[in-house]
Amino acid sequence: MIGLNTDAAVSFAGVINVEAAFTAERIAMAMPMSGWTRLPDDMERELPRLREAGQKIAESSDALVVIGAGGSSLGARALIEALPPRGVREVYFAGDNLSGSYMSRLVSRLANRDFSVIATSKSGTTTEPAAALRVLLKLLRERYGAQLSDRLYIVAGDGGSALRSFAETSGAGLFGIPESVGGRYSVLTAAGLLPAAARGLDIAEILRGAREESQHGTVTALRYAAVRQSLYSAGYRTEIFASFEPDARSLGEWWKQLFGESEGKHSGGIFPASVSFTGDLHSMGQYIQEGRRDIFETIVSFGESAVGAVIPDNSEFDDGFQFLDGRRFDAVNETARDAVKAAHLAGGVPVMELTVPGATEASLGALMFFFEYACAVSAIIGGVANPFDQPGVEAYKRIMLDTLKNFAH
Repeated sequence: MIGLNTDAAVSFAGVINVEAAFTAERIAMAMPMSGWTRLPDDMERELPRLREAGQKIAESSDALVVIGAGGSSLGARALIEALPPRGVREVYFAGDNLSGSYMSRLVSRLANRDFSVIATSKSGTTTEPAAALRVLLKLLRERYGAQLSDRLYIVAGDGGSALRSFAETSGAGLFGIPESVGGRYSVLTAAGLLPAAARGLDIAEILRGAREESQHGTVTALRYAAVRQSLYSAGYRTEIFASFEPDARSLGEWWKQLFGESEGKHSGGIFPASVSFTGDLHSMGQYIQEGRRDIFETIVSFGESAVGAVIPDNSEFDDGFQFLDGRRFDAVNETARDAVKAAHLAGGVPVMELTVPGATEASLGALMFFFEYACAVSAIIGGVANPFDQPGVEAYKRIMLDTLKNFAH
């Protein structure tokens, strides 16, 4: 289960109306787009197919390309980068940008590698993955010809879409995303689990962690939601996701989309930002310490690594840091975390701390379910009618598509 320490934030926020959180929880769970709450159980039946496909990718490929924008790839990337690989070692991401130079470099990297592709789009109406898929399909045809379908996997919405139809007619591996699950809540569907399986991660453990959190951790998630909304009411407008593990950087990107798209509506909502400490202490640390006092911080702390490096003795020169000799990096990192927390509190920044029992498949599954649950409830407490749509994103997509369709080649 995920631990939560809110003491350092409550003094800034005032009284927390936990009863409001429970009321919001009942509303959120009754909404038609709450299929994500059932995924830890519902995806159990998909595990054999996902494992089989993941093993096939790992055995046949030096590299994997994951195509997807937003929730179609951010969750997978968070899992893949937070945990050590045991399957396919090289994983690249495409379809989240329209940079020609990025795509050219990706094609060059695949030149001497056997590769497979997972293309994910719930709606099939997003420009970035559509453009990337065209490039990768061409490369697959040139490299593998009639065997193309053995290296292509499609994850699409269960409703009708051109992408789903293509998978059905081409013979590519096809996995679905339930219509009751929004894209940014889809990490526990094939959108996140299939790339994770190809990477060699234990996807059953990811689901187990999420299931246990759904059964025993929702009160903690409710408290997190209530505290952040209390802080918002008290004038704190920006939340900073902070971790002291560089491998959790993409987890912060996933978290930003989850909360940003769910709460940023009707000229309101907490602005989500993320930092990776200690590195970002030398770029963002000054602002957090002494900038505008409308920010609060959520620190995610992982347990000590079983394979953590030790700082060796230095006898070559006296640099004044002999006190580091023989210490574990993790122990020094924990000291840095405690010092940052104390400094930020002294500087007027409310701080919450989430504790995760190590970076494992189960703990990542638990943490992601925790954030999904807290996000849905927090949005409802904040007055968002529908935490699961993204009309602002659809606005830019409509304008861009109209422009592109009318653009002469």
